[in-house]
Amino acid sequence: MALGAHDVLGDRVAGMLVITKDDHVPPELRRIAGIEIYESAHPMPDERSLVAGERLLRWVDELPAQAEPLFLISGGSSSLVEVLEAGVTFKDLEDLNARGLAEGVAIGELNARRMRLSRLKGGRLAQRLGPRRAQALFISDVPGDDPAVIGSGLMGPAAGGSDHVDRLIVASVSHAVAAVRAEALRWGVTVNAPGGRFDADAARLATRFAHELHLSEAQVSVWGGESTVHLPPRPGLGGRNQHLALAAAKLLSGQPNLALLAAGTDGTDGPTEDAGAVVDGETFSRISLAGLDPEECLANAASNPALAAAGDLLHTGPTGTNVGDLVIGLKMSADDAEAVLRQHGDARSPML
Repeated sequence: MALGAHDVLGDRVAGMLVITKDDHVPPELRRIAGIEIYESAHPMPDERSLVAGERLLRWVDELPAQAEPLFLISGGSSSLVEVLEAGVTFKDLEDLNARGLAEGVAIGELNARRMRLSRLKGGRLAQRLGPRRAQALFISDVPGDDPAVIGSGLMGPAAGGSDHVDRLIVASVSHAVAAVRAEALRWGVTVNAPGGRFDADAARLATRFAHELHLSEAQVSVWGGESTVHLPPRPGLGGRNQHLALAAAKLLSGQPNLALLAAGTDGTDGPTEDAGAVVDGETFSRISLAGLDPEECLANAASNPALAAAGDLLHTGPTGTNVGDLVIGLKMSADDAEAVLRQHGDARSPML
């Protein structure tokens, strides 16, 4: 987002403050004159989130009188940047996030809880601008693409209040789903993209997606949204997409013509360096052959080591965006897949 804004605005940019996740800063961004970069914590906040939040407040307060700020807000802002209300401790914030993630609280409800602890969220940052005009562009990872919810309302409107901020959603998971659909059609395969946004327990969604994939007459099915995971008392390593993929792998067992990808569009899934996983009808068998019990891994929310043992983890590196998660199902015989590949020469698509 920052690179795109700089490409468009050029010399009109007087200064830039970028707050993003560790190791998500492309080299060309660091070369921009006058840029200030803070690498912060995600998906769980840490002390750097508070440092970045205080810097953001100062940045707003120090704006020249004639400047019209442009705010670029994406999913992940809830964790990356924070200033706590008086009397609220970092332990309070840490406990709220840990409890919400462990209980599988939906993103909208979790963000509402975060707002109550914050001097930034819930429209408070916009209020701090006073009568100053500003623009805010949002990449959405929440249901309804509501600026009052994205990033826990960082640059959203205050409840019952007014400001002078022009807000626009520039990307959401529907754009990602449409891109997958267009690419699949370009490869000459049939597509099922039912629309809407999924937002439920990962294991339940795995059952739904596997069922729909099995019944579908299309060769590719694609869904977008975000799942949740109810964690056991001592969870293993994994993420919501890896958990969904492992749960789906159980249901795909023995079906050689089915495969499913579940991944975060930002290139990371939970506290791992993997975006998600691609599983098929042999995933559970490969995990067992590697000496792990896939059922036990699923029960313990230890999807990462199980999928690593199967060779099914998906690693993309940082993508520079975050519109939530994608689940892509493939229903194609080996002959069909070979025919598609022959049609496109020696090219190999990540989808196939």
